[in-house]
Amino acid sequence: MFVLELTYTAPVERVDELMQDHVVWLDAQYAAGVFIASGRKNPRDGGVILAVGDDRGRIEEIVSEDPFSLRGVCAYRITEFIATKTADELAPYRQQLPG
Repeated sequence: MFVLELTYTAPVERVDELMQDHVVWLDAQYAAGVFIASGRKNPRDGGVILAVGDDRGRIEEIVSEDPFSLRGVCAYRITEFIATKTADELAPYRQQLPG
């Protein structure tokens, strides 16, 4: 599982100009089963996305396709973690520690 943290690198007005395209990209990733939660940070200086997957390279590729990335209005920080404990509703995403 991955935590994708976006930090805006451009004024919020520029981010807002791209928001509709960003939401279309988000919706595609939800439909593909990659994203399971997302939202703005408070204060509004970026956002957070929870993503599922085993391939960091694929997650990096998905992030590079975000209109925010393509237009240079945000920077991503990708943190991979092993979700060994979840709410019951997220049980399908639970993972085992290696070894």
